[in-house]
Amino acid sequence: MNLASADRQAVPAAPPPARSAAARLLGLFARRNRAFLGLVVADQLRFSTGTIRPVEGRIRERAEAAVAWLLRAQDGSEDRGVSMGYYPLDPEATARGGWMPSYPETTGYIIQTLLAYAERHARRDLVERAMQMARWEIEIQMSDGAVMGGHLRPPEQRRAAAFNTGMVLQGWTAAYRATGDAAVLGAARRAADWLVADQGENGHYRTHGTLVPSARVKTYNSLCSWALYRFGEDSGETRYKDAAVRNIEATVGEQRPSGWFANNCLTHPETPLLHTIGYTLQGVLEVGILSGEGRFVEAARRGTMPLLPLISEKGFIRGRFREDWTPAARWSCLTGNAQLAVVCFRLHEVTGDTRFLDAANRLTNLLKALQRTDTGDPGIDGAIPGSFPIFGGYMTAGFPNWATKYYLDALLAQERAG
Repeated sequence: MNLASADRQAVPAAPPPARSAAARLLGLFARRNRAFLGLVVADQLRFSTGTIRPVEGRIRERAEAAVAWLLRAQDGSEDRGVSMGYYPLDPEATARGGWMPSYPETTGYIIQTLLAYAERHARRDLVERAMQMARWEIEIQMSDGAVMGGHLRPPEQRRAAAFNTGMVLQGWTAAYRATGDAAVLGAARRAADWLVADQGENGHYRTHGTLVPSARVKTYNSLCSWALYRFGEDSGETRYKDAAVRNIEATVGEQRPSGWFANNCLTHPETPLLHTIGYTLQGVLEVGILSGEGRFVEAARRGTMPLLPLISEKGFIRGRFREDWTPAARWSCLTGNAQLAVVCFRLHEVTGDTRFLDAANRLTNLLKALQRTDTGDPGIDGAIPGSFPIFGGYMTAGFPNWATKYYLDALLAQERAG
């Protein structure tokens, strides 16, 4: 599998969003994709010439557009989950107006984002939308408490995955805190129990699902531990917190002197995506903050500092990195950019180091420039693409829902930072 095709699958259990380069090219010139073709041309031109202009301010306007797109992604599914994303060139998606099937994993953590936005901006309608997602996740939860890998499948085809279970647990903890719903708490307990049982003696989670290449360790699974620790707070049972801390201990054990984490990608652990780097940094940092373990916060800081000089003045950063932090891709992985911005905003809150705030603002302001709101295509307007340029190697020619979710998280953090 070449680099580009591998990156097309570089989110836990994501199916490849297009069948071939020929199919994509043919679809690009279809009349229904006129707006998308214009975006592709403009995107490539801005990438090639370096003429992109970051957008300062306009946080609420851009956030509202992102929220509206996430709701359209939910409406674009055949249930109350959130579509994996908008892929106008994918033959499977075109039958659904460009929308892919629902994706349990990322629907889970979108719940948390919508509820955070609802609380900050008094959007009660978003609470109901998020609870629709939470109840749908309960309906499709596996009998052992786990969450399936990949997009929604018939029961006989479902296979458990630790990462997906942790991301839905994250949504359930947010939903329980917002509403006190007992059914949500029960589903969260079943998922938390499954995650604890899935931990090996070394502290790492063991079950990766069938769509992700198997390995002894997946360091990005550390993000599950943030949700697990939060459930420990909700339940009042320390065993969940203890399990979360054990996993972060194991994750920090994978960190190299350079700050880089080993075993930190789905397909290319020697050159991890900024996306999975972001997952790991956030998991280690947030458990460190909740548990009061300063050494975890310091590990996240050490894993973030080498990235700061690699962010251009305009906020551009490459999509993959080697252990010595040399770039391993020309394109940018925009989900990773947003995740890194969120981590940097949080590190600024914790440490007071303004270098993190400066980096976070640059990353977020570039993402605003890449968010189109004027094409007239409801699948495009408000969303963040997988890559810059959009035909780059990650989630090629599409708008995965998790890119817009993390972008909205970054906007909320930028708003809080003032």
